[in-house]
Amino acid sequence: MPRLPDTGYVPTADELTSIEAWFTDYDAAAARRDIERMADLAVFPLNLVSDDSAGSGASAQWDRERFVGTMTQVMGDGSEDISFESVRTPVFLGPAMAVVFTDSTMTADGATQQLRYADVLIKRDGRWAFQTMLQSGWGDNLR
Repeated sequence: MPRLPDTGYVPTADELTSIEAWFTDYDAAAARRDIERMADLAVFPLNLVSDDSAGSGASAQWDRERFVGTMTQVMGDGSEDISFESVRTPVFLGPAMAVVFTDSTMTADGATQQLRYADVLIKRDGRWAFQTMLQSGWGDNLR
């Protein structure tokens, strides 16, 4: 994973590896459309920040039930072939908090789409979990 210049908190090699391992687990669950496992890797209430189709900022807090329901609807039934290639840039704010910027190429049934988003991860009891998702275009789903 590329990272920003060494300013502020500098993560250890183990901390960088632990973030990479978390994303490996999350990406594998997403590829299987294992929404329950994806939810296991989150902290609820989960914060979401986005914009809507009218160009206005939007935010919400979801509980686990809303996350599972919405992600199940968004990710479909598994009949569509979806893959992701992602480059992530973690910015550690401390040993238990990181903002991870992702540039991703999503391929769904042969069509590709470029995505950019960020996640705020926190470490609790030695394990990472995502607490905030930031991505453009989800605002209409946050109401």
